[in-house]
Amino acid sequence: MAANWEKVENNQGVLTVEVDASEVDAALDQAFKKVVQKVQVPGFRKGKVPRKMFEARFGVESLYQDALDILLPTAYGQAVKEAGIEPVDRPEVDVAQMEQGKNLIFKATVTVKPEVKLGDYKNLSIEEKDFSVTEESVDAELKRMQERHAELVAVEEGAAQNGDLAVIDFEGFQDGVAFEGGKAEDYSLELGSGTFIAGFEEQVVGLNVGEEKDITVTFPEEYHSPNLAGKEAVFKVKLTSLKRKNLPVLDDEFAKDVSEFDTLEELKADTKKKLEEKSAQDKDQYVREQLVLKAAENAEIDLPEVMVEHELDQMVNEFGQRLQYQGMTLELYFQFSGMDESQLRDQLRADATSRVRTSLTLEAIGKAENIEATEEDVNEELNKLAGVYGRPADELRKIFSAQDGMAALYRDVQTRKTVDFLVAESKVSA
Repeated sequence: MAANWEKVENNQGVLTVEVDASEVDAALDQAFKKVVQKVQVPGFRKGKVPRKMFEARFGVESLYQDALDILLPTAYGQAVKEAGIEPVDRPEVDVAQMEQGKNLIFKATVTVKPEVKLGDYKNLSIEEKDFSVTEESVDAELKRMQERHAELVAVEEGAAQNGDLAVIDFEGFQDGVAFEGGKAEDYSLELGSGTFIAGFEEQVVGLNVGEEKDITVTFPEEYHSPNLAGKEAVFKVKLTSLKRKNLPVLDDEFAKDVSEFDTLEELKADTKKKLEEKSAQDKDQYVREQLVLKAAENAEIDLPEVMVEHELDQMVNEFGQRLQYQGMTLELYFQFSGMDESQLRDQLRADATSRVRTSLTLEAIGKAENIEATEEDVNEELNKLAGVYGRPADELRKIFSAQDGMAALYRDVQTRKTVDFLVAESKVSA
């Protein structure tokens, strides 16, 4: 096999591949064995039609596509290695020659990982940020603790308020006609959360349990459904039940109930200590992130759009998984946020672009500084993960290996070591 790589423009090029005729004929043999099992010819059982009769009746050309399906993946993979390129997307393949007894020739238009021209990445300085723990931040944390241990109490009498958990039945109508996706029963909605279309939750406030109300809202102009975008709709809503947080008193009894301490002052001191530990971690993370961003800003990269799109695919998937943990689907989120997937992707695009730029920059710095993840580094990482997940390191290694995850683990460790290098070479301390 022979391969020739020719860069055309930016990060695209053409990989011309020639596969020996003997391999083509072998693939045609494989294709025939597969296809003949499905062919019916009078006088022959399935799979027993002679090759010459098959070709006389159907033509050898009928085997070409199956033979290509056999040849192309392996030939392309070998050609990529031979050319020393790193594709970032599926190639566009054009078969120039496919014929029995002749070499296969195909051209693959490929988008490859871009070259990174590094700028300054040593002795970097970043904007300082205050991570000190104040009395106000301690009080705010105690308030959050109080909220977490609040008891949800059913409200039998009285109107719904912001902060209440309202359970509602609703159905949406536009011009008197119910629209798809606008109906739900026993839906739990925290009033004031901003989950629903603007103006909806505010009109639930004031309802009593069992009370029904027609709520009028206007869908955003950019709403994903053109039938509803910019239009007024009426939701018939019934408040079926209501729960309200009953906050515990912040006193010594509260400290005993939620911690190992006997007094509120002891709980407060421990809370401050934990906040200071977290503050140190937050500062470390901030310094690391800012240094990476600074190095990426200083680098010159002609970023292929397809890499950003792949990153967006991953981010949308991650967002959907987070919604599932909260009991919501992407479809329902789009329904009540007024967005569609294309608008969500636009919203995430800047972050996706930054992710790809920083990843490429760190990879380039790692190569420039000969930073590698050693077997010892990876074993140390596996031991840390073993402590986190409570499973033996050897078991985790088997899991990573079975799922082809060891390469990703090596990359993660190498990336962390590269960021460690940036911190060590910077003008700030984490």
